[in-house]
Amino acid sequence: MSYKSSFSTEDIDKLFEAFLKIKTKEEFYRVFEDLCTINEINDMALRLKVANMLKNKMSFQEISNATKASTATISRVSKALNYGAKGYDIITDK
Repeated sequence: MSYKSSFSTEDIDKLFEAFLKIKTKEEFYRVFEDLCTINEINDMALRLKVANMLKNKMSFQEISNATKASTATISRVSKALNYGAKGYDIITDK
């Protein structure tokens, strides 16, 4: 069964299909440098780091102290881990 997101559009499908064509870390750097702001990239990297820390049973306070992430960010990631589409699991379990 294929997953269908609530925000799926033809344009987003094409974006994700383009991502599937990226083969190397260098290519990712080049694509994301052109596509996103540095802050957007840093925010995504921080959310992934927070997800890994939550999966390792660290407390919100420990994560906030170690990463300087806001409790709102930590809470958002926690909610996604517990009730989301399991996207963090896909990326952190590989």
